[in-house]
Amino acid sequence: MIDDSKYIEIHGVEQAFKTPKGRFVALRDVNLNVAKGEFITLIGHSGCGKSTLLNLIAGLTTPTEGSLLCANKEIKGPGPERAVVFQNHSLLPWLTCFENVYLAVERVFAATESKAQLRARTDAALALVGLTPAAQKRPGEISGGMKQRVGIARALSMEPKVLLMDEPFGALDALTRAKLQDELLAIVQKTHSTVVMVTHDVDEAVLLSDRIVMLTNGPAATIGDVLAVDIPRPRNRVELAEDPAYVHARKAVIDFLYTRQAHVEKAAA
Repeated sequence: MIDDSKYIEIHGVEQAFKTPKGRFVALRDVNLNVAKGEFITLIGHSGCGKSTLLNLIAGLTTPTEGSLLCANKEIKGPGPERAVVFQNHSLLPWLTCFENVYLAVERVFAATESKAQLRARTDAALALVGLTPAAQKRPGEISGGMKQRVGIARALSMEPKVLLMDEPFGALDALTRAKLQDELLAIVQKTHSTVVMVTHDVDEAVLLSDRIVMLTNGPAATIGDVLAVDIPRPRNRVELAEDPAYVHARKAVIDFLYTRQAHVEKAAA
């Protein structure tokens, strides 16, 4: 039986890499449980292993030590139940938005569904991110924010149990980023997805998260603190600006990053 409070389990994970200068330990002794339907953000300074941890959950890399499980099954490689959205949208430029999403749908569902059902899934995913009017456009004909929406649609089209996002809005301007954050909040509200997202933006983390996982500085980074964001959903960014719980959470993350971890950086310098 699957324990929904431990939908993703990370036990004693270490990740080390061989380099010309010897063994480099990126992560050490990482332990974390993620509940089904929970939105988790990973935050920390550059080089703290945020993306490395996300890649481990995605199954793109294998831990040097420890284990990772999703729905009681060991993560041994990539799988359609764990979809990844990268900062670089990775769209095929010669295909339309519809065709880019259809490729993912076809790969997951072609064995069990008709072409009409596959097309319907693709249309539904594009509609979910508001891209129906741009379905027949190619990536070169749409904005950066729209490209990122296609990437999100492609991930959601596979009906993943877990959505993994690696700074998906990091390359966008502030207004586009804010719009996509709001859209992501609405999508997660509809789909009840379990989300693990890497970010370097404190306000983004507080706005989106149920819990914020703060990593210590690398090398050999680990989880330094976990903050529960006790703000009811749905959330409105304008109303949250003066919300005491929002202000408290934001201050706690900034204190960790720029006071507690700043001292570590100075000591290591």
